[in-house]
Amino acid sequence: MAYQVLARKWRPQNFHTMVGQEHVLRALIHALDEQRLHHAYLFAGTRGVGKTTIARILARCLNCEEGISSTPCGVCSSCVEISEGRFVDLIEVDAASRTKVEDTRELLDNVQYAPTRGRFKVYLIDEVHMLSTSSFNALLKTLEEPPPHVKFLLATTDPQKLPITVLSRCLQFNLKNMPAEQVAEHLRNVLTSEAVPFAESSLWQLGRAAKGSMRDALSLTDQAIAFCGGDLTESAVNQMLGSIDQGKVVAIVNELQQGNAGPLLKIIGELAEQGQDFAIALEDLLSLLHQVAICQVLPDAPVSVQFDKSKVLELARNTSPADVQLFYQMGIMARKDIDNAPDVQAGFEMALLRMLAFRPQQHAGQMQAAAPAQIPSQTSETSPEPEPDPVLTPEAVSTIETPVEAPLEEVHPTEALPTEVPPWEEPSAPMPEASLIAEAPAQISAEAAIEEPVAVIEIEAEPEPTKKVSHDWTLADLNENNWTQMFNDLNLAGMTQSIAANMVFAKRQGTQLQFTMEQGQSSMLNASHQGRIRQALEQMFGCDLQLAIDIGETQIETPFANQQRREAQHQDQAVESLKNDPNVASLSTAFSGQLDINSVLPVNPIET
Repeated sequence: MAYQVLARKWRPQNFHTMVGQEHVLRALIHALDEQRLHHAYLFAGTRGVGKTTIARILARCLNCEEGISSTPCGVCSSCVEISEGRFVDLIEVDAASRTKVEDTRELLDNVQYAPTRGRFKVYLIDEVHMLSTSSFNALLKTLEEPPPHVKFLLATTDPQKLPITVLSRCLQFNLKNMPAEQVAEHLRNVLTSEAVPFAESSLWQLGRAAKGSMRDALSLTDQAIAFCGGDLTESAVNQMLGSIDQGKVVAIVNELQQGNAGPLLKIIGELAEQGQDFAIALEDLLSLLHQVAICQVLPDAPVSVQFDKSKVLELARNTSPADVQLFYQMGIMARKDIDNAPDVQAGFEMALLRMLAFRPQQHAGQMQAAAPAQIPSQTSETSPEPEPDPVLTPEAVSTIETPVEAPLEEVHPTEALPTEVPPWEEPSAPMPEASLIAEAPAQISAEAAIEEPVAVIEIEAEPEPTKKVSHDWTLADLNENNWTQMFNDLNLAGMTQSIAANMVFAKRQGTQLQFTMEQGQSSMLNASHQGRIRQALEQMFGCDLQLAIDIGETQIETPFANQQRREAQHQDQAVESLKNDPNVASLSTAFSGQLDINSVLPVNPIET
């Protein structure tokens, strides 16, 4: 017996064995069981999602010799002939090859005659959008009021091209692309029944490559069986599809997280030797970053069978959420621009190097070069492993001179930077204490000046800036009531400041301090931010401290909530003062005006 391809062999014979399209099947099953049948049905969707299959099953349901139902018997002569494509009262028409109005008129000339064998004469018109305007006009009247023994089943991949007059005469069902997980599950059942060994990851690769089409998935599976010699392994299927080994994707994210440029370029070279499609590699990288981001928020969330969950969870623990979001955003942008690169490999390489260059808490000295040659430096000593940058005090900022032509503007430590800084602009140390060198030397080199990629913010200097008044706090003063005021005196900025603003003081035992942060505010907390907060507290109290930040419910008002409440009160006072102002009242009376509350802004800023 001749071999039958999987797409034909496994075509469903009834609605209850069909995979996917539940929203369409539910409506058709109810209509058939309740005998509420329309005369024209339109099935729209991309290739291979089941349009023709559903139409043929519907024709079998209508003409089964045991009666109209959603479960045709499948053994009567009508069911068998429809399955084999030789039922005389099922007229299948390919509209792409019969677009002329003469073809449509010839088709409609036989509509008035009763069916030869079946209960209904069924016209299945595939790719109906290919009919000409004249053909649609010839079809309209019959489509609206056909004889009772006629049913029209229309299928199209482009419903936008159908005239609205045709759409209004049909029940329209839009078929969806099937998710890769659902396709992979069906392939598992098919290969198990066919006694073909397979790897789980290979099924996911086939399901994703099908791009929502079950027919394409089965065709690719046929090809994979032939390519792999009857054993579907991950490496063989990846080679056939041009997909990347998922272990390589995990390795790429690991090297990005560690800031290793050399190993990254080595991996890219290995992929190039294997003939890897780098556009697909970029898609796989984005899929992994998406899974990592989900696991960082919901560790118990299911992980796609494409990746090993233990490795995804490990990446989620070791990579900061800011890094993941930045890598993903840059990957999305690179996906749009990769075709404009000199070659796809170069575009992929530049995408990864861009992720390293703009990675938060990463400067150029931390990127390990791929070649032995090093960038020349004006510093007297170089260290193979970059040491943590010492802190430069605000008083030393004014003594720094740079060898650039334009002089730097005077930096006032009292001018606070914006509290919300994009993750790629956050420095590796607190912003007012820019990590440069320890003892505030007379000059810094050009390389040192650009080591830390910090955003340039232009601030118009006031003639006489108001100096920030701070208290002389001691460790004994730290309690629940004083924490909000102490926070205002801490030398913090950027994301670290935002994190500290959402903490409340819990307790102190000697030099061991314990704070609490709510779960909803803890996603950006990591060891680096916690270390900066500890350093700021040590600088304030003048002693070494141990800091613990617990995640839980906070019953006390945080500094951020306190600021929000006081700002709201300040705004309400400004609105009330305008409402009670006699001049405003006289203007409102004279011109029948109303006070626009949303436009009111306090003249004086709120005191910190």
